[in-house]
Amino acid sequence: MSATCLVVMGVTGSGKSTVAKLLADRLDWPFTEGDELHPAGNIAKMTAGVPLTDADREPWLRIIRDRIGAEAAKGHSSVFTCSALRRAYRDVLREADARVRFVHLDGSRELIGGRLGRRSGHFMPPRLLDSQFAALEPLGPDEDGVVVNVADTPEVIADEVLAFLGH
Repeated sequence: MSATCLVVMGVTGSGKSTVAKLLADRLDWPFTEGDELHPAGNIAKMTAGVPLTDADREPWLRIIRDRIGAEAAKGHSSVFTCSALRRAYRDVLREADARVRFVHLDGSRELIGGRLGRRSGHFMPPRLLDSQFAALEPLGPDEDGVVVNVADTPEVIADEVLAFLGH
């Protein structure tokens, strides 16, 4: 297993897409937006303000896991976004035949909530933020990853992640 996958994780509004795109550009690795892989039923539930259940997330996580493995099979390291809020969800992603490393974008409810209030064009309504914080299980000390504070600019966050990776 020589390919690495960075999974940029965190609650909605933490900056996953922005930071992941920046990392993918700097590393010259393919980027996949995990939200685009949600089944239509999941998007409909979230749009209606209904939090997803573990059963809702299961097929989505398997799709992401399989895409990570497909990139690795082509010899590509890659960058993905996925909320990956619970350890059990990260366990599914780690089943991919690649080294899966996590970048947890961490911030306060107030900071992220303020950002969500200014965001437009996303199916996830701000009212689901509290359910995401309630579900969040931070990276454990035995998990391959780094926690980065989202109070910094995306560029500074990317610099911290690249330093963690040794790039």
